[in-house]
Amino acid sequence: MITVLVLMTFGILIGWFLHKKEKILKISSELTNWAIYLLLFLLGLSVGTNEEILSNFDKIGYQSIMITVFAVLGSVLVSWLTYILFFKKDER
Repeated sequence: MITVLVLMTFGILIGWFLHKKEKILKISSELTNWAIYLLLFLLGLSVGTNEEILSNFDKIGYQSIMITVFAVLGSVLVSWLTYILFFKKDER
């Protein structure tokens, strides 16, 4: 854990010193994107080679769909209530 904090702090300090260099920011953004792609690929690879996950894929898929549906419905409900309570003009 201490390694993660040290690396994060080191990255923040370097970013603070180089934040005005447009070319470095562009390269950093591209490298970040490619690192995310690589991590997603490796995650897919580990899921694809895990027999336990593959044998329970139907159950996991059903649960994922249910979680997604209820998360979206909850977000829509909270957004609608926020709009009604804070942003809708008084129509009286």
